[in-house]
Amino acid sequence: MESVALLSGLLLPWALGAAALLALRDAERPLDAPGELAWLAGAGYLGGVLLLTLWMRVLSLAGVDFGSAAIGLPLLAASAALGYLGWRRHGGRASAAAIADALRLPAEVTGIARFAWWGLLAWTMLRFVLLALEVTWQPLFPWDAWTQWATKARVWFELRRMAPFVDAGQWMAAGGTAWFDAAPGNPATLPLLQVWSCIALGRWDDALMNWPWWQAAVALTLVTYGGLRRLGVAALVALVGACFAASLPLANVHVALAGYPDLPLAACYTAAVLAFLSWASTRAAREAIVVALFVVACPLVKTTGTIFALSLLPGILVAVAPNRGAKFVAGAFLLAALALAVLAQTRFVVSGRSLHLDFAPDWSTLGEGLFLEATWNLLWYGAIGAALLAWRQLRTPPMLPLAAIIGSGLFYLFILFAFPATRTLVADTVTVNREMLHLAPVLVVFMLLAFRAFGQRWRDAHALAQAPGVPDLNAATD
Repeated sequence: MESVALLSGLLLPWALGAAALLALRDAERPLDAPGELAWLAGAGYLGGVLLLTLWMRVLSLAGVDFGSAAIGLPLLAASAALGYLGWRRHGGRASAAAIADALRLPAEVTGIARFAWWGLLAWTMLRFVLLALEVTWQPLFPWDAWTQWATKARVWFELRRMAPFVDAGQWMAAGGTAWFDAAPGNPATLPLLQVWSCIALGRWDDALMNWPWWQAAVALTLVTYGGLRRLGVAALVALVGACFAASLPLANVHVALAGYPDLPLAACYTAAVLAFLSWASTRAAREAIVVALFVVACPLVKTTGTIFALSLLPGILVAVAPNRGAKFVAGAFLLAALALAVLAQTRFVVSGRSLHLDFAPDWSTLGEGLFLEATWNLLWYGAIGAALLAWRQLRTPPMLPLAAIIGSGLFYLFILFAFPATRTLVADTVTVNREMLHLAPVLVVFMLLAFRAFGQRWRDAHALAQAPGVPDLNAATD
């Protein structure tokens, strides 16, 4: 019975989020369009987590104790209502046909490509089975996940409500009315998600409460595949990208040693970027709402999610006004670089605080981490190669907005790497490698779209060369 209860609790945010997105999406866009159901499933889980934890905050503010009925029954009713609304809006028969069609091999995958398709699927499913065993058997590891995040989950599970966590000074003055841990300012979303897992299970279990990290990895895989397909990427290529994102070694570590916010943030950020790219091509108001949902989710998962959420602003500017926006973004990058150079060369003191930043990059460590160690599966080689090949396409829509977002993320990572003192400005613990994980799945998307843009340019040039009346410059001449 415990397993059934836990499974029901784990599936609730999935059902809630998928139903909400189904009710929200444009009914004119058919459900059997490439990638739609995969996107609904992956993005639905991430959106459902946000809605679930927001409801738990509401209950706590209202003084209602956490419990299976108080949390689960209203959300189950909301899931049923939203699901029925979406089912009706898209047509019941069409929805059932779309689900059946999504389970079949895509028609475009033929010949030897079918073996690659089924091989990638089998390999990815095996990886997730092994990770599931790790999550089930591995107790919470006594690092940051234990000292900064699960402390809140344990207290709130026992109290059946949220209680304030404060710094040491406030805790001493509170006289037992507040709680203290290593990072009291961390967002509440993930601890609340752990609380819900234990409430559904019926007891505290510091291993089984971490199943949402496995779900986040699955959601990231589905979001990547569905998002790429919605952007017109071929089925097999999109599956390669999804498997690439699913197999990033550091991402898998964050599933096996669950409890950190970095993988859920990476999934939410990837969903935000892919939703934005879809909006940029359709300009549909409903797509904008989905973008806003995942942008809001980023800082609610981790404090530095605010910075990654803001990194979408350059892409939005470029998408709305390609010429002026691109110039404005380039100017902003230049001004920021100049400001950093000035702070590195001067020692201004404001209100007794020095604004000097030491330029102290460790290039050898960075090079080893990105290009020699097995942390990223050659991701950075592929991203750099794609950028060089598709350099011309990166300066024009539709690649320009994505390039602006990637540039913003890389600029932030460079600041953290080159100026170690800036890490103290972030409320939670920051290591450059973990921050790179947030951007890594988006780099996978960028790499595939850049390769596609280069391939399209090459095919257009070849077709033009072979057009009647155009001399073939590659032909041999006597």
